[in-house]
Amino acid sequence: MILDTFCNIQSYESFSEDIFKGLVFLKDANTNISKGIYKINTRVNAIVEEYQTSFQNEFAFESHKNVIDIQYPIIGLERVLWSPIDDMKIKTPYDSENDCTYYTNPHTQATQVDIGNEIFAIFFENDGHSPKHCSIRPEFIKKITIKVRIDRF
Repeated sequence: MILDTFCNIQSYESFSEDIFKGLVFLKDANTNISKGIYKINTRVNAIVEEYQTSFQNEFAFESHKNVIDIQYPIIGLERVLWSPIDDMKIKTPYDSENDCTYYTNPHTQATQVDIGNEIFAIFFENDGHSPKHCSIRPEFIKKITIKVRIDRF
């Protein structure tokens, strides 16, 4: 997992052109952006959604095999729980259609990250993440998740 701010996005251009394009989309997005899916290029999509965060939610940890997630609430703050998937128990086996595995029993060193207000998170294949938690109090958020497809050889 990477946690960073928009003032550092230029450094991602040499790391990954696709991640950089996703970050530029996030940085330039207007809070009036409509819900839906936006194609950035053939390997990168943005998903805009709105929901209420909560103290307790039913969302297990998830991970993806074929995409990297870049998550950023454009309105509000969101707490995302993070844990490496190595020692977690599978709750729902990998679903190739949705590119997702769900887990329970996070690692003892699981942590929480608060995203929004210029801070984004990048989650890779081995990063279990559980979204939709509130950081201070439940609130409405508008969130953009960038899905960067990983090309497998």
